[in-house]
Amino acid sequence: MQESDDLALLTAAAHDAGEIARRHFGEGPKSWEKAAGQGPVSEADLEIDAMLRACLLGARPDYGWLSEETADNPARLACARVFIVDPIDGTRAFLEGQTGFSHALAIVEHGRPVAAVVHLPMMGLTYAASRGQGAYLGKQRLNVTAQTAPCGARVLATRPQMTADHWPGGVPAIDRHFRPSLAWRLALVAEGKFDGMVNLRSTWHWDSAAGALLIEEAGGVVTTGSGAALEFNTPKPFSDGIIAAGPVLHEGLLHRRRAR
Repeated sequence: MQESDDLALLTAAAHDAGEIARRHFGEGPKSWEKAAGQGPVSEADLEIDAMLRACLLGARPDYGWLSEETADNPARLACARVFIVDPIDGTRAFLEGQTGFSHALAIVEHGRPVAAVVHLPMMGLTYAASRGQGAYLGKQRLNVTAQTAPCGARVLATRPQMTADHWPGGVPAIDRHFRPSLAWRLALVAEGKFDGMVNLRSTWHWDSAAGALLIEEAGGVVTTGSGAALEFNTPKPFSDGIIAAGPVLHEGLLHRRRAR
């Protein structure tokens, strides 16, 4: 089965990425700020990116490639399947010695993720999913929570996402939490550790593609911040925000996004 072979490929590559990250972690790798306020990048990010590209495209040369740390090539748009990867999601946390960074790897077919891995090497966590086969943390099958009401829901979001200008229908009285890696935030919702995740800024595909499949395969719903379906490997590789949660809670959050 192609999806299982692709998932095995992603899983092995993610663990190899983790070994590179471990080698650099806490050793003060060279880093610098990217242009246009896009945050930091380090020599570890670039080493992992080069390894992943060689490994994954070496195994699947007909697949396209989209990575945060590789100059974009529009040739990917003509490919039926595309690798979408973030070599280190949470680079700032990685550089600060925090363990909550991840490697996020996905394969997208005709705009939809079909295989995904989110790996946190310093925490020993590997989340994986393939379309139609469920989402897993190791051998544990994942399910989103049954939380239905926004009030009191444990939601992963930054403080700026919960201001009144984003919620014409009223800011939901959530129990707000945060983790540094967006891909990990989505994985935690799929795992049922949190009820939902909200990010109302433009969201890069490499941050969200893997986690989106985890959410869907765990029985949840993930859309843009306005409720539109997510489509990946588009000419502009980002979505208009993300809302992820169980079906009823997701609808409740969207209701608050609309004017009364």
